[in-house]
Amino acid sequence: MKITSLPDVEPRPRRVAVGMFDGVHRGHRAVIEGADTVVTFDPHPTSVLAPATAPKLLTTVARKAELLADIGVQELVVVPFDAHFAAQSAPWFIDEVLVAKLGATHVSIGENFRFGQRAQGTPAVLQADERFQTRVVPLLELDGEIVSSSHIRGLILGGAVEYANQLLGVPFVVDGPVQHGEKRGRELGFPTANLVPQPGMIVPAFGVYACRAHGHAAAVSVGVRPTFVTGLGELIEAYLIDFSGDLYGQTLRVEFLRRLRGERRFDSAEALVAQMRRDVEGAQTVVDAAG
Repeated sequence: MKITSLPDVEPRPRRVAVGMFDGVHRGHRAVIEGADTVVTFDPHPTSVLAPATAPKLLTTVARKAELLADIGVQELVVVPFDAHFAAQSAPWFIDEVLVAKLGATHVSIGENFRFGQRAQGTPAVLQADERFQTRVVPLLELDGEIVSSSHIRGLILGGAVEYANQLLGVPFVVDGPVQHGEKRGRELGFPTANLVPQPGMIVPAFGVYACRAHGHAAAVSVGVRPTFVTGLGELIEAYLIDFSGDLYGQTLRVEFLRRLRGERRFDSAEALVAQMRRDVEGAQTVVDAAG
């Protein structure tokens, strides 16, 4: 997978899919099908146009590139989105980006895609241009609901990662370097690898989850550890079942499979440990069933 910033694009004929594609979910994959190049935007346009309403994201650019490579896309072109770019007209985007820079022979978009200043560019505008073929893909519906990044974000924020994964087509993941914590898990017999959530990225609702991490089943707590008074903020704490070793400083990927329970405050460390044992058993059962 080649990742290219728009100013550095080399001219060649391209079959292009254009969109934000946050999550590269099943609806996005229908749009991307048949494209050799995906054009996306970084940062999210809303963070420039209306920062107060900017969503937290499902995927970093690196994760997006990984998912796109898995479905056969050859190149990810990243448009640096800023106020200057946002002020350009829809015809400018077609002439200067799609035609001049990208050499688009085919353009694929979702039916709700808009572009150019004040979102004046529509699918009909693209379809009227005879310099390339335009494919407009209807929104995908599953179980009577539109598959969208915003819907998936809502599911994850509510802890419904199992259903979110069905819409994504792959498990939702969080990546990050393993940080030193207070080592309280080690004292309780459940040493954890701790990740600090990345600013601007979605994190599942507080609670305990069945996950995979580093090739192992894992019981993962997301939250602020209400049983103890700590100086730490929100953490993702992963107990890797049947693992021993030092992960500090390494990048760990946590795949979220199912929420086991919400975050709770326990009256004693002993009660917490008893629950943690049940969480570990539950996590192993879920991972075994997932295969």
